[in-house]
Amino acid sequence: MIELSNNKQLVLFDGVCNLCNASVKYIIKHDKKDVFRFSPLQSKVGQQIVNEHNIDTSKIDSILLFSEKNGIRYKSTAALIIAKHLGLPRNFLVIFLIVPPFIRNWVYDYIAKNRYKWYGKRDACMVPTAELQHKFL
Repeated sequence: MIELSNNKQLVLFDGVCNLCNASVKYIIKHDKKDVFRFSPLQSKVGQQIVNEHNIDTSKIDSILLFSEKNGIRYKSTAALIIAKHLGLPRNFLVIFLIVPPFIRNWVYDYIAKNRYKWYGKRDACMVPTAELQHKFL
C-alpha cells in the first residue's frame, strides 16, 4: 500500500505522453500549496496502485488521482479535482463536476485517444530535475 505524507494526492500519468508530461509540469508550476506528488503509470509505484485497485489500463486510458482519503479518481473527475487545487482562475473549472460524467468523459476520451497523434510520444518516461525530485515517487 502506498502511503502519502501530509494528505498529499498522487497524480499518476502516462510517462511517455508529451501532453501528459506538459500537464504535470503545469500542475507543478501552479501547485502553490504543494498538494500533489507524481508518478508515471509505467513506474513501480504506478503499477502497484493499478494492481491494488484492479484498474484495467486498456479501458481507462487516463490520468489517475489517488489519495488515501478518497481512493482513485480518473478521467475528467481527476482533472477537475486537480484544477480545484491550482488557484484562480483554474479552480473555477470544478463547476464542470455538475456535468454528468458520461458527457465530461466523452470529451476527455476523445482527447486521450488522439494525444499521441496530436502531441507526440517520448521513448522513455520524464526524468525530473534535481529540484523537483521530491515531488516524484
